[in-house]
Amino acid sequence: MIEMMSFMAAPFAACLVLVGIHAYFGIHVIERRVLFVDLAVAQFAALGAVVGFANGQHPGSLGSTLYSMAFATIAAALFAVTRMRHEKLPQEAIIGITFVVASAAAILVADKAPEGAEHIKETLAGSLLWVTWPTVIKDLVIYSAVGLFHWLLRKRFLLITTRPEEAYRRGWWVRWWDFLFYLSFGVIITFSVEIGGILMVFSYLVIPACIAILLAEKMRTRLILGWIIGWLGSAIGLVGSYVWDFPTGPAIVVILGLMLILTWLVDVTRRQGSPHKPVVEDLPLGRG
Repeated sequence: MIEMMSFMAAPFAACLVLVGIHAYFGIHVIERRVLFVDLAVAQFAALGAVVGFANGQHPGSLGSTLYSMAFATIAAALFAVTRMRHEKLPQEAIIGITFVVASAAAILVADKAPEGAEHIKETLAGSLLWVTWPTVIKDLVIYSAVGLFHWLLRKRFLLITTRPEEAYRRGWWVRWWDFLFYLSFGVIITFSVEIGGILMVFSYLVIPACIAILLAEKMRTRLILGWIIGWLGSAIGLVGSYVWDFPTGPAIVVILGLMLILTWLVDVTRRQGSPHKPVVEDLPLGRG
């Protein structure tokens, strides 16, 4: 037990840091109805890392990170520009297309790079088990800075997320604020993918937020629930991966998925027992 705790200490600390910021962004993403923006930004960041790798930048190096940040910034600008007040083409469609194109481009670039296929696999599954304490501390500092940025501008970001029409009515330059939102999001994704890979990062962003939305109405309550759910799922996944020798990232993803299914079943059962609430209805997206 002591050996397991010592071996898993840094990976679990990394999970605490990742969940701390992703649960917040996840609520925004679901409220904005751009569920797959995380996958798209993460894939752009991964494409940047693959391009850097093809140009001699080792994964995790400063050069690789700069490549990833550059491509994540392109994604942020693209999603900000394609945000329309009156949509003719759903932004989710554009996000899906960019994800597919970025994925295909990453495969093409990796095909010409030595050990490119292995690097693609690592961007999907991550290398959480081998994370070091200096990396955890570095990411904690970066995420804290992004968190402070969002806290200072929380009223702007929250209004644009929950009531975009009101933001337009006030004359705000919504595309500019969207760019800042997605740019800060891209910073988070760039460093998160290096640790957890695309699959785990997407799960951290979406699953705890979905469960929290099913269970609570107020933003603050949802955020706290998202943290608790993400940390609990991470702990169970880490222990399971150690005991049964599973890949760590995918184990955490599966546990979080099972937690979402269980919560959904409980929510459906609860609604069936209530004469005042229909069983099938939209997710409760309160603005509290």
